[in-house]
Amino acid sequence: MGRGKFKGKPTGQRQFSRPEDILAGTSTRPRTFRKLAAEHEKEEEEEVSDQESGEESEEGSGDEKPEKRKGTQGLIDIENPNIVKPKNLKAKDVDLDRPTELSRREREELEKQRSHERYMKLQEQGKTDRAKLDLERLALIRQQRADAAKKREEEKAAKEQKKVEARK
Repeated sequence: MGRGKFKGKPTGQRQFSRPEDILAGTSTRPRTFRKLAAEHEKEEEEEVSDQESGEESEEGSGDEKPEKRKGTQGLIDIENPNIVKPKNLKAKDVDLDRPTELSRREREELEKQRSHERYMKLQEQGKTDRAKLDLERLALIRQQRADAAKKREEEKAAKEQKKVEARK
């Protein structure tokens, strides 16, 4: 029976089972699917029975199968020290009371800020070498300004003295 204008692919067309064929058991569905489903059910039943028997004789069971490893994992039994293992934390496992650990950069930044604050506090008190030099320089400048002011006062007084003498 033709299905329209276009010709089907040479690989064949899909075969769909009708509900009547499925009920009659004459479906064109491959039998391998049925076999796989049956094997899967058997495996599940075996697992359930193994678990029940494993609970009864848990102490004496020495026939544990090592888990199968893919690729070269079965050959090489070395732990990689550089591997980063994922840290999966569940919400119920999180401890909110524990302080969070800072990264190296954050710790260094905090240390830098604290040391700078300490240094500025000492500098305000005049206990650092730089602060001592600044205070000496400041004292010297004050002394020079005081001497200059005294000298100006003396010159001004001398000028006024000359003016007074010139008027007489």
